[in-house]
Amino acid sequence: MQRIGRVRTLLVLAGAVALGVVAYRVQIDNLFSFTSPPRAGITVAACWAFVVAGLVAWSRRPGNRLGPLLSATGFALLARQFRYSHDQAAFTIFFGLGEVGYALFAYSALAYPSGLVTDRVERAFLRVAFTVVLAFPLAILLVYDGPHRLRYFDPFPRHSFLVVHGDDGLARALQDVYAVTVYGGLASIFVVLVLRRLARATPRARRMLAPLLLAAVTAALRAVYDSVVTFGSPFPQFVNENLFWWQISGVAAVPLALLAGMLRSRLAQATVGELALRLEHTPPLEFRNALARALRDPSLEVAFWLPDRREYVDSDGQPMTLPPDGRLRAVTHLDHDGTPVAALVHDPALRDEPDLVEAAGAAARLALENARLHAEVLAQLAEVQDSRRRIVEAGDAERRRIERDLHDGAQQRLVAVALELRRLGRNLDPELERELQGAVAQLQGALEDLRDLAHGVHPAVLTEEGLAAAIESLADRTPVPVTVTAVPAERLPAPVEAAAYFVTCEALANAVKHAGASRVTIAARVNGTLRVEVADDGVGGADPGGEGLRGLADRVEALDGRLGVESRPDEGTVVWAEIPCR
Repeated sequence: MQRIGRVRTLLVLAGAVALGVVAYRVQIDNLFSFTSPPRAGITVAACWAFVVAGLVAWSRRPGNRLGPLLSATGFALLARQFRYSHDQAAFTIFFGLGEVGYALFAYSALAYPSGLVTDRVERAFLRVAFTVVLAFPLAILLVYDGPHRLRYFDPFPRHSFLVVHGDDGLARALQDVYAVTVYGGLASIFVVLVLRRLARATPRARRMLAPLLLAAVTAALRAVYDSVVTFGSPFPQFVNENLFWWQISGVAAVPLALLAGMLRSRLAQATVGELALRLEHTPPLEFRNALARALRDPSLEVAFWLPDRREYVDSDGQPMTLPPDGRLRAVTHLDHDGTPVAALVHDPALRDEPDLVEAAGAAARLALENARLHAEVLAQLAEVQDSRRRIVEAGDAERRRIERDLHDGAQQRLVAVALELRRLGRNLDPELERELQGAVAQLQGALEDLRDLAHGVHPAVLTEEGLAAAIESLADRTPVPVTVTAVPAERLPAPVEAAAYFVTCEALANAVKHAGASRVTIAARVNGTLRVEVADDGVGGADPGGEGLRGLADRVEALDGRLGVESRPDEGTVVWAEIPCR
């Protein structure tokens, strides 16, 4: 295949050189003062630029049609110069086909960078363009018999062997209509299509399509130049000369710009080649950013496939739904031995560079597997956290149920029994009445114990009135002086309020039972996160790993919060918790 490619390249180059030399001589020998060696030379050089750029693109991207299109455009523009020949057959053939080069120019620009024109409007434009550049010259040849020049820069009239009925006026009128149609209409539409394509492109695609701006400017300059030439050129000769050099320089630069755009893709692949080395030192959480830089697509998203869960997750382990593969986003699936590993959600412009995406996936495969495992661990961690949260919520719900059962069941029955015993004691002798009063007192003590138990399980005031009222109630019931400096005015989510309440309750119990505190301060403030702080002036030295505080830490961490204990000997203790309010 490589040998065939080299032979093809040599044959195309030899053909282009030979055709270019002949085209140069045709201009010099037939246009006389209407051209010059530099003008004829730069015209041929511009055509060669298309051929060479096409060959380079063809060799680098064999499956891309843009290379053959550019080369064909160069040959068509070279062949166009033969329309100036005095040979009747050469004039007829190349006048009839000479404008195809400009249609191929538009085709190449609109097919960049994939080599295909997929837009419906652009395809319709090209059909019209090819029809016009073939139909109008043929119509002119049918009525042109050569008694007069077709253009002011032709030194001699030519003769068409296709003439059916000679009509010089009609021939010139057809040529004027053709000039208006092509250089006024189609060139303007081409410029609009280029601008439309740039406007609709994503930022990455817009950078890639930048050479099309040069093609649009070139088409506009060519339209101005040919319009001036066709309609007699009211401008001075130096203006016409400058217009020629501007437009021919633009024509020569277009294939080089398109080629440079394609080579940038190859350079990007070289950058991707270094990706594997960089990823050896890249943490899993930075994998996406490294891959996005390599592909030059800041919008890149990586979805990791978890076989056990049969779903995709993002780098944080959160479930991720792949978008449809369409105009706004493209999806590339990465497999290993037929097993899904990940999917890249990226800019649709990368569809035109499948080798680049494939190279990035291959370079990053090992790191991709590591990142997938990391995402799987995060997903499992998220599942564990959700499970912890559900357990805490279920425990709180069960606490509330027990508190209601105690309040509505056992407490009410004990109150009823105490009232009945008091009633019965009024009708008995004093000795028996005293015994009943003692029983009532014991019953009342049991009732208080039951209320304390219910309050410890889950206080009704927390459910009914919120955290602020529950903290005030705790402060009132604590046997040492408690100062409450701040409480939230609004209600918070029930799990958050419950966690904050039990942290406060445990800290107060420790201050009274173990720290020997003489005073306690409580502060609860909300700023997106609830921070509860309980400080005492006790002996300090509290153990953060104690059973009570450890259980509270689990409750707080289940809500993505943090629990801390600051306690130095003889400096008191501060227990704090920060809980997100979501």
